[in-house]
Amino acid sequence: MKMLINGKFEEKKEIFNVINPYNQEIVDSVPIGDRGDVKKAIESACNAKRSLKDMSARKISEKLYNAQENLKKEQKSLAKLITQETGKPIKDSLGEMARSVETLKFAAEEAKRIYGESVPLDAGLGGKGFLAFTQKIPLGVVAAITPFNYPVNLAIHKIAPSIAAKNTVVLKPSLQAPLAALRLAEIINDEFPEGVINTVTGYGGEIGDELVVNEDINKVSFTGSVATGLFISSRAGMKKITLELGGNDPLLILKDANIEKAVDAAVLGSYLYSGQVCMAVKRIILDNSIANDFIELFIEKTENLKMGDPMDLKTDIGPLIDENAAKNVEQSVVESFKEGTKLLSGGNRDGNFFEPTILDNVRESMAIVKNETFGPVSPIIRVDGVKEAISIVNHSDYGLQAGIFTENIRDALKCANEIEAGSVFINKQSTFRTDNMPFGGFKLSGIGKEGVKYAVEDMTRTKLIGMNLR
Repeated sequence: MKMLINGKFEEKKEIFNVINPYNQEIVDSVPIGDRGDVKKAIESACNAKRSLKDMSARKISEKLYNAQENLKKEQKSLAKLITQETGKPIKDSLGEMARSVETLKFAAEEAKRIYGESVPLDAGLGGKGFLAFTQKIPLGVVAAITPFNYPVNLAIHKIAPSIAAKNTVVLKPSLQAPLAALRLAEIINDEFPEGVINTVTGYGGEIGDELVVNEDINKVSFTGSVATGLFISSRAGMKKITLELGGNDPLLILKDANIEKAVDAAVLGSYLYSGQVCMAVKRIILDNSIANDFIELFIEKTENLKMGDPMDLKTDIGPLIDENAAKNVEQSVVESFKEGTKLLSGGNRDGNFFEPTILDNVRESMAIVKNETFGPVSPIIRVDGVKEAISIVNHSDYGLQAGIFTENIRDALKCANEIEAGSVFINKQSTFRTDNMPFGGFKLSGIGKEGVKYAVEDMTRTKLIGMNLR
């Protein structure tokens, strides 16, 4: 596939082969762009600002609805492409595409809901006789930088709100999984003037840096690692930034929890896309009084998961994105043994595959739970009571999402009020997300919120207009 700049496809002599993590076959190749290509894409986006700004909200909404219909027609083929380039089980890729179609629909709806407000200036000294109101105006050009794990849905959460708010876009997808995102951009591009959406592919250092420092970029929306997010925040200057970074999400299972429902949530939350999800369950904080019953059922259901070909609809666990990722997970697990963890299930690596793994005897000070393990690992920390559980949850540099299982309304609300996370779900795991909710964490988990309405708000500026009527 090729880069898209000013409505035209761009090739380069140097290419990058996108490898299927399951069978190591080449899926396709993309160009290796450079700083000059990024500058061209940004110039194209700048030139297209006027054409987008001159469109009515109604027209933009109609075009986004059209793009949604076109994306819906291709959702099965794009799901297949996602599985080929990421190794994600096809049933999960189909789910990602269904969500992506809905997200584009949300953006089409929000394009018509960008409101200002009246401001009572006469409430302040000297304001008598004034009529004042605000307008929401576009920022200009948004740089969208996305990772491999949800290549379409995470891209659409940046592109669609940008366009709904009348901003143009330069998209840089992950080199590990760029293909479905590039096709998404082509589908949306068919509905809009040249330059409204542009794509660049290449190595993150050079391309990403230009997107962050270029003065014609007005906002950077990034999903990825904490290290890169911190670097972006140090280089972005006066730009707006939204950073969706790492997670170390807990699942609290209190003494009066429904154990069967909690186990189902732990299995889904821990092993969705082999744990390569920022909001995956990375710590199971389990009350001692029910620990044995929970663990027995958790092991049984974990070991019933099917690992294999991600194109098989019956497959639950596919490969990690590459062998290095699997080796990193393996190393984290092996290192945890030296600190005293006990292996209850799994623990083996085969190439890019890593078995769903359950660890017991985990303490909050161990690296396996202090750091984000991006793989199918379930460390269990045993606690006595809700107070200790909350303390351990909050003893983390991350605060993306959290899940709690309890039938006690007081404990549920106590957890909801005291846990330091962007979202807290009662009787649901941390991997839960709808595409219209505000999504984004505290601490090192990031800055800002996604979710179409909330992203649109942050992709506009507020202008006050006042009229002296005296």
